[in-house]
Order: sequence, then C-alpha cells, then structure tokens
Amino acid sequence: MGKNLLQKVWELHRVRTLPSGQDQLFIGLHLIHEVTSPQAFAMLAERGLKVLHPERTFATVDHIVPTDDQSRPFKDELAEQMILALERNSAEHGIRFFGLDSGLQGIVHIIGPELGLSQPGMTIACGDSHTSTHGALGAVAVGIGTSQVRDVLATQTLAMDALKVRRIEVRGTLHPGVYSKDIILKIIAELGVKGGLGYAYEYGGEAIATLPMEARLTICNMSIEGGARVGYINPDQVTIDYLKGRRFVPKGEEFEKAAAYWKQTASDPDAEYDDTFELDADTLEPMIAWGINPGQAVGVDQKLPALSELKAQDREAAQMAYAHTGFRERQPIKGQKIDVAFIGSCTNGRISDLREAARLVQGRKAASHVKALVVPGSQGVARQAEAEGLPDIFREAGFQWREAGCSMCLGMNPDVLTGDQICASSSNRNFIGRQGSPRGRTLLMSPAMAAAAAVAGEVVDVRQIVQGGGA
Repeated sequence: MGKNLLQKVWELHRVRTLPSGQDQLFIGLHLIHEVTSPQAFAMLAERGLKVLHPERTFATVDHIVPTDDQSRPFKDELAEQMILALERNSAEHGIRFFGLDSGLQGIVHIIGPELGLSQPGMTIACGDSHTSTHGALGAVAVGIGTSQVRDVLATQTLAMDALKVRRIEVRGTLHPGVYSKDIILKIIAELGVKGGLGYAYEYGGEAIATLPMEARLTICNMSIEGGARVGYINPDQVTIDYLKGRRFVPKGEEFEKAAAYWKQTASDPDAEYDDTFELDADTLEPMIAWGINPGQAVGVDQKLPALSELKAQDREAAQMAYAHTGFRERQPIKGQKIDVAFIGSCTNGRISDLREAARLVQGRKAASHVKALVVPGSQGVARQAEAEGLPDIFREAGFQWREAGCSMCLGMNPDVLTGDQICASSSNRNFIGRQGSPRGRTLLMSPAMAAAAAVAGEVVDVRQIVQGGGA
C-alpha cells in the first residue's frame, strides 16, 4: 500500500513516540516574528538555554510594522519594543534576521517561499496560525503557540498528535474572474470552519494541478480557517520550476538531486486517505465571506442565507453574524456598499495578486467614498511591482501604495477600520474586531474582487470586468 505525503514526511522526521502518545518531530525550518517570539526567548533565558539550531531559524518583522511611515523609532511604543526585542534576540542567538533595512523583509509566509527557505518534504513551524501556507510547496507546515516556539528554539523538535488526511479533489477548470481564493472559500463554506479538525488537507485534482505556485499558496494559507492543522499540495514540476534559482535553494547539480528527492515525497498513486471531498471548479463563482467567520460565504450572485435554511449547528453563528453586520436574511450580497478596500496579507499579497488587481483598476478610479490600500507582502514583491510600474497604476486609480507588512489583515498596526466601516478585503479572517474596530465589518474575497469593489464602491461581479484568467 502506498503512502501519502504527510505519512512520508512525518515518518522521516519522527524522533520518537512520547509517553503521551504524541510524536516528537524534528523541525527542519523554524520561522519567527516579533509577536510570538519575545516571550519564548524570555523562557529560554529563564532556563539558561540557547537556540539549539540557529541556522534553521529565520526571523522577520511583519505584524506590527506600519506600512506608511517605517522610520525608527516607531510611533507606537509597544511596536518599537517588540521589534527591538526581536533584533536583540536574533543577534544574541545568531539567528538570521530580515529587518526593514535588509531588502528581504516581509510577511513571514510570503518570504519563506519567496526566498526558497520553504521546500518540499520539510517540516516547518512558525508561531502563526497561517503557517499552513508553506504546504503549497509540499511541506508539512504547522502553526504553533508561544510555548511551542520556545520548545522548537530549545530542541528543534515539536510534539504533535497524529493527523488524519482528507483528500480534496478539485476537478475541472476555473473560469475567468474566478480564482484560487474562491476555491478555498467554497471548500470552507462546504466543510465548515471545524470540518478539518484533526485533519491535514491534501489538495489535488485537475484545477489544482494547473494553478501556479502563488495561487496554491493562497489555498494552503486558509486551510487553518477550515480547521485543518496542515494543508498541502504534492510537489510537481510547477513546484520545481518555482524554486529553481531562489536564494536559499541548492544550485547546479545539488538542485537536481534535491528536485529528485522532492518528487519522491509526493503521495503515491495508491495512497489511501481517511476521507475525500470533491469540488467542481467549472461551476464555481466568485465567493464572498460575509459574516464573522470564513465559512459564512456565498457566491456573488447568491443571497445571504435564511436562518431556516441552515443546519442547526450553524444557526447561532449566523444569528451573531446578522446582529454584528446589520445584514438581512435573503439579502443579495452584490450591490453591498463598501467603505474600504484592502489588497494584501499573507493570503493575497504576492506579485500575481497585485498584477491582477492592477489590471482591473488600470484606467479606472476608486469610488470617491472608498479608502483603497495596496500593501505588498514583502520588500521583494514591492521591488518587482515597482519594476513593472504597478504602484503608478494604483496611485493613478486613487489607491494608496504602502510598504511591506501585514497591514489591515489584523489590528496590530496603524492600518485599521474605524467605527462600523465595511471592508472588501483580500485577507483571511473576518472575525469580529479582526481589522481593529469592534464594530468593523469584513468581506473576504479575491484581490480582483476587492479591486473591482473599490472602483464600483460596492460589491460587484468581477467576471463582468475581467478578460482572461488569473491566480
């Protein structure tokens, strides 16, 4: 009987089975940032411990950095303290730090793949829930808490419960104006935000195989929003072509050896799975998460659900969503006015996302009442966008072009909603207060949909505008 990728990588990295029944896994790559690492380093200091494998640990700053004025010291005193702590801890322990002056800084889940740090067959850990992103490269990548960050720093291992694997087969082909963000929002809407508890999600099928790497990263990024601890896509030629030539990837003959190994980590043709789920990409339409969790999503041409139509376990959350948003049952989502549009985040802050959004807004203007922000996911993405003239396109359309950072994905920096503003966002979470205002309302959608909404001033169907496909 064949094995799936999770089984192969897990077995290669298992140090031992603990008395608790958990497996102790060796972690090949540990990514850290300024929010969840200070306490972990403090715990090491209390015990007189050092980082065991600093060469396997890489640091960046992303969550708290302002994207308009990044001069030091930051205006936010706490943000300045947090970046100072990361700078100090990285220097003390010999950890490579991608700071604001490095030219390599960015959102941790953008720069890992971008720099070639994240590779197939790896185990990857980071103190951030969206670490599942890196699974798009064929890695087993998990988000961890602060105490686990401490454990990985000190031992380069992590204790984990075994996971089941659900194969998610996405058949068919995406139509123009429908993107990978729509695939993952539909999956979460169908399976639920708790549907993946105890699972790793393996994404495959014709629609997945034809996606470029950056689109795959978007899908794996939001696996956690469906409750899955891990989301991955088997490495293939797309993976190998994406990684070739990147900064931390082997070169020459060593690359060929690595590529051969990467292919072997893919799931065997006769691998078995604990569960399967199928989705038809041919019938998929642009999706919008309208409520207070990413599973509360509908197609752009659909109406919001009536409570009576929902399963009993979903009604309470829907009632809370209606109370918070002020939306009505059976209300069309198309035509809903917005106040803010945000294009960026670790979900959709890559160059392909910005290119598609720029294509949508070129020659157009953002609605006068809409504040529109475009935030590249890394300094590398920003340089590439600038070389292609994308910032000029956005500025001419009335969008603000910012520096790299997490920005309006979460309320840990100056980019926040005010009052009950409604934001068309390309980010990953629409929790109450997620974008900084306890009354703010977040509509999750693809970057192209957010760009189109910014221009129209309301939710529109991007398929009526877009010509050709995208990621």
